Amino acid sequence: MKLTIRYNNHPEDSKYYDTSKLRERYLIEQVFEKDDILFNYSHHDRIIAGGVMPVNEKVLLPVTKDLGTEYFLERREMGIINIGGEGQIVLDGKVYEMAPQDGLYIGAGTKEVIFASKDPMDPAKYYINSAPAHMSYPIVHIPFSKAQPNKWGSPKTLNERTIYQYVHPAVCKSCQLVMGMTILNEGSAWNTMPCHTHERRMEVYFYFNMAPDTRVFHLMGEPDETRHLVIKNEQAVISPSWSIHAGVGTSDYTFIWGMCGENKTFDDMDFVKMSDLK
Repeated sequence: MKLTIRYNNHPEDSKYYDTSKLRERYLIEQVFEKDDILFNYSHHDRIIAGGVMPVNEKVLLPVTKDLGTEYFLERREMGIINIGGEGQIVLDGKVYEMAPQDGLYIGAGTKEVIFASKDPMDPAKYYINSAPAHMSYPIVHIPFSKAQPNKWGSPKTLNERTIYQYVHPAVCKSCQLVMGMTILNEGSAWNTMPCHTHERRMEVYFYFNMAPDTRVFHLMGEPDETRHLVIKNEQAVISPSWSIHAGVGTSDYTFIWGMCGENKTFDDMDFVKMSDLK
């Protein structure tokens, strides 16, 4: 496992970052690596975001001294969405079949986590978010058919999309982690606009299902001091609570959002007027 530590920073500092520094602080450039775990530990609400791609062998979630615990999920919960081929996840000896777009919530206290793929030519790709947890909730397998869909937007505003809630009060219990997937319709490009912030929780966006030459321009920063990051397929962005998080693509795309912080109220947003955006 490779675990990269990302420290948080003040919004005033970000005003002076050039492109390379913005990408260093907020962009997760690589999420998957063959037969390995790539994790990023952000001090923004101590979320861990990253991916596991088992190809030729099973991958075991290891112990890391960075968490100061006897095992990884001793004081953490975890949400997983499989964006690759068919696979299996073994939790303390129990096997969970993971079809494409299946999700899995793992409560604190699960000691052994093993990731596997069924076909090395079409490996599973497990995108993962993990947050500190003060108590344990039951493990829940979430097939794509059981994710809670919500249709938003319209063709006129170029943001017709379906938001699928996976780790969410409407689907399963969790301590503070909320996680889901948004699929844009063909012809739509904006993931949200007008934009918003939510000072009570941070967020990570993971963009995928993009053609090699497709790019997403991810908008971030304070509403009156915006910046942007150019994102290619299977990259993620750490979004602090003070930052807007909106994006527009050169074609349609899919993204997974994960949040942790003070509450789990999905629509608890502080919308920004278009006239205030700079």
